Amino acid sequence: MLQATLSFLTYLGTAIALLLIFVLVYARVTPYKEFVLIAHDNTAAAVVLAGAVLGFTIPLVAAIYYTRALLEMAVWAAITCTVQLLVSVLLRRQNKRIEEGHVASAIMVATFSIAVGLLTAASISV
Repeated sequence: MLQATLSFLTYLGTAIALLLIFVLVYARVTPYKEFVLIAHDNTAAAVVLAGAVLGFTIPLVAAIYYTRALLEMAVWAAITCTVQLLVSVLLRRQNKRIEEGHVASAIMVATFSIAVGLLTAASISV
């Protein structure tokens, strides 16, 4: 039981750290300041960030489930981070609209982030 608890805590702690790193990297790469916009009640920025977080976390969950080593999980997290950043770059035409608070654009970007995250998660299992 002690070994299982230590394993749980190790994976959970690592996953949370990787999630925090992803959020920091994502926020630095996007051309607008997510946290400032969110603090000023910009729903569009919050929706996009939520989509990116879910798009990263879903494959991270799959990596925890399907991999057998902490390092392998971390490698998949790096791959997933790269994929999510690529989604952001490919949809960069929406950045100005998101910064202006257009929720429809934010929902579209968030949807693609989550969809690509789901595809990434499924690809980890093969």
